[in-house]
Amino acid sequence: MAEKKQKKLRIKLIKSTIGNQDRAKRTALALGLNKLNKTVVQPDNPSVRGMIDKISHLVTVEEFTE
Repeated sequence: MAEKKQKKLRIKLIKSTIGNQDRAKRTALALGLNKLNKTVVQPDNPSVRGMIDKISHLVTVEEFTE
């Protein structure tokens, strides 16, 4: 049987959270982004997409399939 390939997102923090709202800082931490230039892999689902939308000015996003 063929396995369904799941979409993933590679998220990288490219700008510092210093000087941003506390909400943006907490959202970055919730995604696992605690240091500048750190990259994390998250599943592509609506909750993660919403978090990325809130801090889109601080991150870059790349889609890939596993």
